[in-house]
Amino acid sequence: QKMNTMKKLTSLLLFLVLSVLSLQAQQAKYVFYFIGDGMGTNQVLGTEMYLSELKGEIGVTPLLFAQFPYAAMASTFSATNGVTDSAAAGTALATGHKTKNGSVGVTKDQTEVSSVAVWAKENGYRVGVSTSVTVDHATPASFYAHQGDRGSSYQIGLDLIKAGFDFYAGSDFDDPTNFRASRREGKTYDNLYDLTQKAGYTLARGYKDYQKKAKKAEKMILFQTEEASAIDRASIPYAIDRKKGDMTLAEITRAGINFLSKDASKGFFLMVEGGKIDWAGHANDAATTFQEVLDFDEAIKVAYEFYEQHPDETLIVVTADHETGGLVLGNGAYALNLQALKAQKVSEGNYTAVLKELRKKHKNQVSWETIQASLKEYFGFWDTIQLRKGQEEQLKAVYEKSFGAEAANMERNLYQQNEPLAGAAKRILNQIALVSWASGSHSAGYVPVYAIGAGAEKFVGQIDNTEIPVKIAEAAGFER
Repeated sequence: QKMNTMKKLTSLLLFLVLSVLSLQAQQAKYVFYFIGDGMGTNQVLGTEMYLSELKGEIGVTPLLFAQFPYAAMASTFSATNGVTDSAAAGTALATGHKTKNGSVGVTKDQTEVSSVAVWAKENGYRVGVSTSVTVDHATPASFYAHQGDRGSSYQIGLDLIKAGFDFYAGSDFDDPTNFRASRREGKTYDNLYDLTQKAGYTLARGYKDYQKKAKKAEKMILFQTEEASAIDRASIPYAIDRKKGDMTLAEITRAGINFLSKDASKGFFLMVEGGKIDWAGHANDAATTFQEVLDFDEAIKVAYEFYEQHPDETLIVVTADHETGGLVLGNGAYALNLQALKAQKVSEGNYTAVLKELRKKHKNQVSWETIQASLKEYFGFWDTIQLRKGQEEQLKAVYEKSFGAEAANMERNLYQQNEPLAGAAKRILNQIALVSWASGSHSAGYVPVYAIGAGAEKFVGQIDNTEIPVKIAEAAGFER
């Protein structure tokens, strides 16, 4: 009887040990959190249908992340608004708390709340926060900052230093010298580049510079080159506008993995934001939007390569903070012509730059024939894209008004000012592609959630955005 009892106890102990080991094996040691800013369901589906049309098919050519085995739909409203902004949505995705529009890392009553990135750090993980826009923009800021106003860029930069994460990446700082306040107050502030260096950070300018400096760096900040920031510090270039040497989101992701993997004994948490899907949505620029989603998928492929090497210990979660633009796949006809968007070679913003160069070259006396040649080159008009008479007349009317005697009134969206002719060309190509937009702002539509790896089964059904960081913490076993 004693022997039987001992056998039972031994079996029970073995079962408990195996259960604990099994539980540990299922926990995510490596966590990737991808956020496509402004990426609603139609941004994803539209990109997949565009890929199919390029092959001469009607249907869907799946993106990598859309094939992940677990999926959910998340609501995005904030504590104060049915339609959220990126600050409130970022805070929900980072901390699990709703807040008012415009606030990062605090609740509606301005109480500071910690993020899943902080939970990871407190549990011994190495931590990275990265984006394709400024590192102090609303979404990345939500993971380390505590500010009632998302526009407090300099203070958010100070919070970045205080959080002490291992790796940060983006285009640059938005306001490294606190220029707005210093001008108003008549005083000088320490610049964020010096302050981060004093805090032990190595600053790399571009991916090649990162490769040179990473080995000796204890903590890393990766920005685009100074030359690129001199052109546009607010973001790395759109994928559709990319030139050789421009930093990419895939390179940022690769650098993050490389740097956070330096200490093999620790796990890591890496947030990667595709920030300019949102910008293209604010511009109602369908071709640029789809290219940004494709580029976001390329960054996720880098993480997936890592997942394939560590499938039992890696979790990848992909979602969005909100939908931007109210993108509709169809504008009345029971058809789509998304393949037409391939003819667009630059974003609306970069075509504005092209037109400005033409103005400069021709001393503002730009002929209609010159404009036609430009529209043919950058939008395929009168070449691969045939225009109706009314569309051509519309373009010419905009040309005559903006290049004629009247001064051009620039068209504004949230992030850019564009030449009227650039806006007209974009809208006509959207019409030809049979897509439409509800607004130049955000919408309250559900956003998709995709997951693969350890704990991915938690991401199913209809959920709220505040549940996502909590589920990530559960999957990784973070104590909070």
